[in-house]
Amino acid sequence: MTDLEKSKNIRRLKITPTVIPRSQHIISRTKINDNALKVLYRLKNAKYKAYLVGGAVRDILLGKRPKDFDVVTDARPEQIRELFRNCRLIGRRFRLAHIQFGKEIIEVSTFRAPHHISDKNEGQAKDGRIIRDNVYGDIDDDVWRRDFTINSLFYNIEDFSVVDYVGGIKDLEIGQLRLIGDPAKRYTEDPVRILRAIRFASKLNLKIHPDTEKPIKDYSHLLENIPSARLYEEIIKLFLNGHAAVTFTLLRAHKLFRYLFPQMDQLLNGPREKYSYEFIMRALNNTDQRMNKGDSATPGFLLAVMLWEPVRILSNEYISNNLSEIKAAKLAGDAIVSKQISSTSIPRRYTHMARDIWTLQARLKRTKKKSLRVLMHPKFRAAYDFLLLRAQSDEHLEPLVDYWTKEQLNEPLVGKKKLRNRRNSSYRQIRNSRKEDL
Repeated sequence: MTDLEKSKNIRRLKITPTVIPRSQHIISRTKINDNALKVLYRLKNAKYKAYLVGGAVRDILLGKRPKDFDVVTDARPEQIRELFRNCRLIGRRFRLAHIQFGKEIIEVSTFRAPHHISDKNEGQAKDGRIIRDNVYGDIDDDVWRRDFTINSLFYNIEDFSVVDYVGGIKDLEIGQLRLIGDPAKRYTEDPVRILRAIRFASKLNLKIHPDTEKPIKDYSHLLENIPSARLYEEIIKLFLNGHAAVTFTLLRAHKLFRYLFPQMDQLLNGPREKYSYEFIMRALNNTDQRMNKGDSATPGFLLAVMLWEPVRILSNEYISNNLSEIKAAKLAGDAIVSKQISSTSIPRRYTHMARDIWTLQARLKRTKKKSLRVLMHPKFRAAYDFLLLRAQSDEHLEPLVDYWTKEQLNEPLVGKKKLRNRRNSSYRQIRNSRKEDL
């Protein structure tokens, strides 16, 4: 019997799931997004199977409010599109349907089966990575394609039950994060699952199962082959979820931070390790506080924090070669960002913001000289907040903080709509004329 024939026989071995009836779980339709319910019911009424799956089910069971609602069905992408005028199909590796309700998108996927059940064997590269994922199956197949047990719970709109194939309910109860299947194989299929393990463990306060945790060390090097754009997406999920400080600690404990910010990682093991670590932790704790209060946080500021020490060191080298502080900060920022984007692709609007923050650190030293122009800079507030972080570790910066705090309290100038308008228009003039380095 060939390996393919064996795999097909394995597929036929159906595992009876645990079905938790409505009376024994806390999920109700009142806790499910209205648009997600519309999608579920329309699929159901069209005689297709429809389940809420993944993070939404997990979060409701944990007493949390879900941000995203994903649906899985036996309808093919083209059939889903026929049901919804507001549907568009996306993806090549993952063929998905996006149902759009205004600014909100409900993602609908078709049940998938393992690649080895396909005679074509086109789904995986020779090294085991999944490169295409459009082999369709049923719910009994689909569950085994998911990553962690806690993300593999299905809410059935037909009878409002929860379907559990892999012990996800028990893992939620005991606070455990566990991969489905052989961890080594699952990490090889998609190395980003290593970062997802860290993210879920920190976000949900879960303990990583030993069998899931042990192979991380041996397979983390596979992250070097992940496209830089995808790593950037993971950085946002890791550090802008309200649990950045814990995430950073776990990343360092498992020696994973180097794949995200290699320049900073090297310095964290250098002579200024304590300063760099405390600076990052202080910034991440502040970010967590903002996120947990419902305030926003920008990736540009995060980038400025994570790369500040490399920029500072290189800038000092340029200054020792008789460059001005502003010019040195600009050149150092350009060089460090250029190296960073080779590892993780970052949108220009955020790299530009980081550069402005760094350059403004030099301009903030010029007290009483061109103060108004500095105050009018669109990124002044971000640069000021950055200065506050620095001052908490460097007492020599406290006079600067005091000065710029008082400047902002200057009633005729600061806090008025007129100033904001003037700030924006003046900056555009400065930018267009390029009379001085910004």
